[in-house]
Amino acid sequence: MDAFELIHGRSATGRVKADPLPRAVIEKLLAAGAQAPNHYKVRPWRFVVLTGAALGRLGDVMAASLKAKFPELAEENLAKERAKALRAPLIIAVAADLPAEPKVDRMENITAAAAACQNILLAAHAEGLGAIWRTGDTARDPEIKRFLGFAPEQELLAFIYIGYPDAPVEKKERPSFEDRTVWME
Repeated sequence: MDAFELIHGRSATGRVKADPLPRAVIEKLLAAGAQAPNHYKVRPWRFVVLTGAALGRLGDVMAASLKAKFPELAEENLAKERAKALRAPLIIAVAADLPAEPKVDRMENITAAAAACQNILLAAHAEGLGAIWRTGDTARDPEIKRFLGFAPEQELLAFIYIGYPDAPVEKKERPSFEDRTVWME
């Protein structure tokens, strides 16, 4: 599959099988993420790989954090929150470091880590896997960041859920670039 087929064929896949992925495949995805461009070669991305029982522990932290914010929440709502971490057999959490040197811009680190996320998504697609990038309140939650080992000032950019698709992935047409482009000559 060439680069254009890969880019245009990738689609978010939220439904995957529970089958675990081999470590070699996970390492291949991480290696692809680490090929992202980054200014000053600071490699600002941080990856946390969650599989097996770690997914359940993440779900427990997610539910506990939600309960702390909304004490009156019913157990069924907490169970639903807990189950979010179990939607795929692999989650790669991706965060960006703050710059350690004055010449490095915070936004450059964030965009480099986002490029690492895209590389992981493209590599997953190339491997025949389904993947989806999720964020939301969970990615900004201090307790979840602490559980993952991220410092409060690190930006948690993504929870990338990855697994074997449980159905054929349909290519979704996306809008063109025309309405988002200005040509200057």
